[in-house]
Amino acid sequence: MDIIVSGSIAYDRIMDFPGRFSDHILADKIHMLNVCFMINELKENFGGTAGNIAYALSLLGERPNIVATAGHDFGPYADWFKENGISTDFIKIIPKELTAGAYITTDLSDNQITAFNPGAMKHSSTFDFNSVSPKEAIAVVAPGNLDDMFNFVKTYKEKGIPYIFDPGQSLPAWSGQQLREMITGAMIFISNDYELGLTMEKTGATSNDILSMAETLITTKAENGSTVIFRRDGRHESVEIPAVIPSKVCDPTGAGDAYRAGLVKGLLLPGMDIVHAAKMGAASASFCVEVYGTQNYSFTRQSFNGRFEAEFSAGAY
Repeated sequence: MDIIVSGSIAYDRIMDFPGRFSDHILADKIHMLNVCFMINELKENFGGTAGNIAYALSLLGERPNIVATAGHDFGPYADWFKENGISTDFIKIIPKELTAGAYITTDLSDNQITAFNPGAMKHSSTFDFNSVSPKEAIAVVAPGNLDDMFNFVKTYKEKGIPYIFDPGQSLPAWSGQQLREMITGAMIFISNDYELGLTMEKTGATSNDILSMAETLITTKAENGSTVIFRRDGRHESVEIPAVIPSKVCDPTGAGDAYRAGLVKGLLLPGMDIVHAAKMGAASASFCVEVYGTQNYSFTRQSFNGRFEAEFSAGAY
């Protein structure tokens, strides 16, 4: 099965400020802000939606095709992918750009100041969609280059390739009409609860309206699990999927991408349904939140099945 994952490739550069931003920002001087924060350390992690999803899929035994762009500094990230058996064949290098980067400073109150440089993500990627059979392919459209997101969805619908639409952080950039076009025809529309609310506000659509456009609606709710609503026998059926309890909670960043990878893996298993796939998503996400960074966790098939069985009283795969 060909798994096509489009989205972003990025470096996450995380800085810890051993103080509180509020102690260094004068409210009456906010209009002429000029501050400097001395940080404790800088941690560089591999990230981006496409990279995170592909990494989790590799842990689940899959070999996805990443369709994205990266810059001239992609070397260390490419080595990481190679180490984990992930192909970089369809990652387009933009020589004059840096790979997209998020620069995140967090203070003692967990307030964050983030700057994001899209870099290579400003450029469209390329992929020969004629090289895959629609009946032997599944695609994930995750936040990344906007032209890619819109055009890939159009291509998937034209070719009959089932796709999961995950607008995520890109939502503010879309008009309501554009969102409706991309949701319509999706196998699954997935978002967190805030993003679902924003989607409904921008499109003027209810959840029932979205279900008339997409086959399935999945809403993730962090520690409160996820809701899966799908059509069965001419009616809508809603199932609550509990969150799988991690051994500890360190950092939720990337958990949504890990969920999507588990979801895709579950959809590929013979004889399994969307509910089982969503449970696999919940199990996958639980490993991610146990560590800082989006690709610093790991699991084996045995440990994954053990955690899945402890929560759902059955093996995952």
